[in-house]
Amino acid sequence: MFMPRYVISLSLLLLVNATSSSGLAASCPPTPWDEIGPFYRPNAPVRDTIGKGYLLSGTVRSSADCSPIPKARIEFWQAGPDGRYDDAYRATVYSDSRGRYRLQTFPAVPYANRPPHIHILVDVKEFEGLVTQHYPKRGAQKAQLDLVLVPEGKEGGESKGRAGDLVRPGTGTR
Repeated sequence: MFMPRYVISLSLLLLVNATSSSGLAASCPPTPWDEIGPFYRPNAPVRDTIGKGYLLSGTVRSSADCSPIPKARIEFWQAGPDGRYDDAYRATVYSDSRGRYRLQTFPAVPYANRPPHIHILVDVKEFEGLVTQHYPKRGAQKAQLDLVLVPEGKEGGESKGRAGDLVRPGTGTR
């Protein structure tokens, strides 16, 4: 049986389009989890500046389709220039209507035997919570870090213990 050339071309075009569409969904992998550490305290003050010299910014996104997530609560904590953790080096920011956030801070310093890092906790309704860390490049004055969250129930209905460990503000527990 003979198929007209346009049918073959159309079939190939549809196959490429379907492959490309599924590739887009896979192009937004979730941000990896990292330890919360012993110095997390809930309810960091709402502010976008805790120092000068380093700007961390990015977009909070959904792993399902890479769409931005507005109104995500993002907590940051880090060791200050003196190498100690305290309230002066904690902040909460909220992503804007396009999912964007920014934090102006001190350049991260090493703590104990660990490289310089900034702790991050992200929480927003309908998404699994996230605890991760940002490791600035040596000598950098800024970085862009997108925080990609998994919609609740999208990993087979199991949080793999991660979201159960997330501390939500005002309650002390999830």
